[in-house]
Amino acid sequence: MLKKWIYDTTITLQDSVENWPQALELCAKPLLDLQVIEPEYVTAIIQQHHTLGPYYVLAPGLAMPHARPEEGAKGLGLSLLKLKQGVSFGAGEFDPVDVIIMLAAPDKNSHIEIISSLAELFSSDADMAELHQANTLEEIKTIIDRF
Repeated sequence: MLKKWIYDTTITLQDSVENWPQALELCAKPLLDLQVIEPEYVTAIIQQHHTLGPYYVLAPGLAMPHARPEEGAKGLGLSLLKLKQGVSFGAGEFDPVDVIIMLAAPDKNSHIEIISSLAELFSSDADMAELHQANTLEEIKTIIDRF
């Protein structure tokens, strides 16, 4: 299921970034290029981060940034940014973050199956450990293909 959404052009590999906003911009680029989101979607995530803190950092090393559908999501999509060197999101013991999966959904229901598949991935300690260690597109796609 996830390979329908996370594939060659929606996966970005990067050695490092200077800060979390740069990580969000890099992660969003494939979705912007595919016109799944508008630039204000990223702006909304950054503004919410400043207001609420890193609400989308879900586990050690893992972030799933997202905003509300009306904040610039034009379609359903996922993008994945894998950093060799994690970056701090101000998330305490969950920092540094090296796997960032951006979710976009145009409404409240269309992303339920995607969330279910992501939950399976996120709850698999072995697959997540492998994802954190992955350094190539092929390694990431092999993990994603299982879900």
